[in-house]
Amino acid sequence: MSSRERILGRVRRALADVPADEAPVLRDYLREHGRRGAAETVELLAENLADYRAVVHRCTDAQLPELLMRLLAAHGSQSVVVPPELPPHWLKAVDATRVHDRAANTPRDLDRVDSVVTGCAVAVAETGTIVLDGSPDQGRRRITLVPDHHVCVVRVPDQVVSSVPQALERLDPARPLTWISGPSATSDIELDRVEGVHGPRTLEVVLVEG
Repeated sequence: MSSRERILGRVRRALADVPADEAPVLRDYLREHGRRGAAETVELLAENLADYRAVVHRCTDAQLPELLMRLLAAHGSQSVVVPPELPPHWLKAVDATRVHDRAANTPRDLDRVDSVVTGCAVAVAETGTIVLDGSPDQGRRRITLVPDHHVCVVRVPDQVVSSVPQALERLDPARPLTWISGPSATSDIELDRVEGVHGPRTLEVVLVEG
């Protein structure tokens, strides 16, 4: 008998007297580690994003257009992918060619684009994770996986939660969820880190208040 068969056997014996459609699902795990206010949660998010080598910026809603202009200019971006319902005023100061998110855009087309700017669905402070769900201000998954530079705008504190369980409560599991913890990276057997292999080499997160 294999280890797998032993474990499954114990599970079956433990549930022998429970009707198949009434097996209890225990949800007494911690929903978050510690108790934090909104400001502390945002600080933890910023700290963990930076720990994952994302570049974190802060601004107000009024300052956002100028900040995005400076970030794209500093990156030398001549073109930027724009999701269908990205708030128009976000890029009003940006001097770069807009490439609109369309189904016809191929990976080769997107590889020629310098940057992408999106919103987000939710951000998880404890893990430093940004979650995209394909909403109109985020666009198709491919536009955040192919361009080398991703600028993601997070509204704080509204879009920030402490933990993964809290994030899951806000997300629709039927949507195409992309969980991002820092720029794309991998390492070989000698632990030499290489960034930009499976997604953007540079991730910049803008925490916007107001």
